[in-house]
Amino acid sequence: MTARLNVDLGALAANISRVRDTVSPAALMLVVKDDAYGHGLEPVVRAASAAGVTWFGAFDVRTGCAVREAVGDDARIFAWIAASRDDLDAAVAARIDLGVGDADLLEELAEAARADGAAMRVHLKIDTGLHRNGVRPEQWPAFVSRAAALQAEGVIDVVGVWSHIAEASDAEDDDARGVYEWALEQAAAVSLRPVMRHLAASAASFARPEFRYDMVRVGAFCYGIRSAGGPSADDLGLTPIGTLEADVIDVGEEAVRIGLGALDGIPSSLRARATVGTPAGSRQLVAVGDSDLLVAAWPGAVAGDTVTIYGPGAAGEVSATDLAELIGTIGEEIALRVSPLVERRYTRR
Repeated sequence: MTARLNVDLGALAANISRVRDTVSPAALMLVVKDDAYGHGLEPVVRAASAAGVTWFGAFDVRTGCAVREAVGDDARIFAWIAASRDDLDAAVAARIDLGVGDADLLEELAEAARADGAAMRVHLKIDTGLHRNGVRPEQWPAFVSRAAALQAEGVIDVVGVWSHIAEASDAEDDDARGVYEWALEQAAAVSLRPVMRHLAASAASFARPEFRYDMVRVGAFCYGIRSAGGPSADDLGLTPIGTLEADVIDVGEEAVRIGLGALDGIPSSLRARATVGTPAGSRQLVAVGDSDLLVAAWPGAVAGDTVTIYGPGAAGEVSATDLAELIGTIGEEIALRVSPLVERRYTRR
């Protein structure tokens, strides 16, 4: 295998600073799901912690526990998927803030907290229309009333109310925010006073100040992955932190072969659509195989030449989102398809 993903932790820190400056006074939660968007969980969270990040969004409890092990006791870690009682017990033990969008889960969590003897920090989730879990509006008044009773009992501490939004159109997001505001009013009516209200992810956190509330959950932008169809990374003031490279292993008259090994990060639909960076500039991607790529040849190509599939600093530079837009998807999908078997190399430029 000749592929490697070069991860610039200095660019990560710069992106984090840019995001924090943009969303202030709201706090930044760095989302590190899916192995920190394929960049490697432990190095990313350690670098982010050194850059001043105190909130991490972990998606599931297993990832949350790994973050806790990497950065210690001072970080606040938020997870919103708990699949079993073992997960709940682990969340309690690791002092993870848990997102709760289901009445049954709320009861199971309360039971786990009673067994531990300590109040569990929870963030209640309202479904604002995306239908990515969360309590439906018609069930929300009863749900927050039950949460208030459990808080009075001392088994939970309702520190947050949150939701996801589609970020598909301003009109849809405005409708979702209206539901969210109503949900906050219902929570206040039963004397819940969440100190961390969070609704926005990357795109809305930059474009819609009214969506920031107390905290924003930002993943893609911190890794320099812009939104498909949105402003460029340069316009956003961000730098992609990942550069995917591989070496030439064979040179033919019309094409050179790039060795990828166990890499499944390049969709075959990019064949004849995408270009990659070579020592001679951009060249078309001719074919995508199971473990290699064919790229249009260039004068003087030799085995061992480096080809940049995406990432900054290469001739003919393209980003993960540039590739994604060619096939109607998002940059995160391209980044997440890079096999964990591909070597990650960490630098600070």
